[in-house]
Amino acid sequence: MKASELTVSSKGFWKGNVPAELLYITYGSLQFTTYRFANQTLRKLSENHPLPAGVESFISGACAGAVATSMTYPLDLLRTRFAAQGVDKVYNNLLDSVRQILKSEGPQGFFHGLSAGVGQIVPYMGLFFSTYETLRPPLAHMSLPFGSGDAAAGVLAGTIAKTGVFPLDLIRKRLQVQGPSRQRFANGMVPLYGRGMLNAGKAIVGKEGWRGLYRGLGIGLIKAAPASAVTMWTYERVLRQLRRHKIGEWA
Repeated sequence: MKASELTVSSKGFWKGNVPAELLYITYGSLQFTTYRFANQTLRKLSENHPLPAGVESFISGACAGAVATSMTYPLDLLRTRFAAQGVDKVYNNLLDSVRQILKSEGPQGFFHGLSAGVGQIVPYMGLFFSTYETLRPPLAHMSLPFGSGDAAAGVLAGTIAKTGVFPLDLIRKRLQVQGPSRQRFANGMVPLYGRGMLNAGKAIVGKEGWRGLYRGLGIGLIKAAPASAVTMWTYERVLRQLRRHKIGEWA
C-alpha cells in the first residue's frame, strides 16, 4: 500500500476502477441470472431423483461462473492491466487500451489467461454457492441484526472459496499482463511465462516456491469477505422482492 502511494499518490488505489465497475455490473447480472436458471433447470431434470442441495448448488455456481467469466473476460483483463500500470503508463484511458491491444495483440489479446480464469472460477463459484447454501439456513435462524445471517454466510463462503482456489486466481492475473507491453507493467517486474496456466504455475513455483502461489492472499481475503457479504445480503433481499411481486422466472 505504501509503495502504491509513493509511486502514484493516493490515486493508485483507484487504478482500473472504470473497467472494474463495468465488470462488476455485467458479471453480477450474468452470474445470478445463470445461477437461478441452472438451479431451476437441475430441479426440473432431477424431479424423480433430486440431487443433494450441496451438489445442486455447486453445479449451478460452476455454470454461473463459467458463463459470466467468459462473457466479461476482456473487462477483467483491462482492470488487471490498469491496476498493474506504474508511472510509465501503458494506456492513457479505456478507449486507448482497447485500440492498443487490438493493434499489437489482435482480438485474442483480450483473452490472455482465459483458460486460467475459467479454471479458477468454476471451482470457486461452485465451492462458494455450495458453502453458502449449506451455511445460510442455520445462520438464518440466529438472531443477527438486519437479517445479517445471509451476510455472515457470504463472508464464510467467500473466505473458504477464495482460499481454496487462490493459486489459480494468482496465475490468471499474471497471465493477463503478458504480451508485448509486459515489461511496462508493475515497474518491469512481470516475468515471462510460457503458454497456459500449467507452465505459469511451474515457473512461479520454480522461482518463488509453493508460497509464491499464495502471494497476496491476505489482501485478497480482506476484499473478498466483505464483498461476498454485501453481495449475498443484497441478492437475497432483491430475490424476495421479485418473488413477492411474482416477476418472471424469479417468482
